[in-house]
Amino acid sequence: MKKSVQIYYGDGKGKTAAALGYALRNAGIGKRTTIIQFLKGKSTLNEAGIFTRLEPEVRLFRFDKAEVPFNELSRKEQDEEVLNIRNALNFAKKVLSTGECDLVVLDEVLGLVDEGVATEEELIQVLNARYDETEVLLTGWRLTPGLREVADAVYRIEVDKE
Repeated sequence: MKKSVQIYYGDGKGKTAAALGYALRNAGIGKRTTIIQFLKGKSTLNEAGIFTRLEPEVRLFRFDKAEVPFNELSRKEQDEEVLNIRNALNFAKKVLSTGECDLVVLDEVLGLVDEGVATEEELIQVLNARYDETEVLLTGWRLTPGLREVADAVYRIEVDKE
């Protein structure tokens, strides 16, 4: 059974790495993939170089204008960055609804609820706009009950020993 909505969440490291690995696997079998990253800031764009070489099969987008992650910004800077993040969320909804991709990765999108940038309901609306054949993978630290309910598969990544 195809798992159309997957979620990787938890306090462990490796959620983004697992999601990007899944994206590469899909690209390797000829599937078109779009990755949209949230809340990371421009200075943490470690993976951008390799993904630009994989275009057009894999496309990576960041709408952040700030250099540092969202949680390191002042309240005023966060307020300014929210518009960029909302644009990214609207873009995600558009990409999901068109069917132009086989897989859409929304990296750290769960953090939008934690940061008060979006509500659980808004994220569910984005998922509900999904074209039937499009698979979507969400990552983040915390998972809300409503998002758990709409997911086909949920993977919790936690620290066992550090």
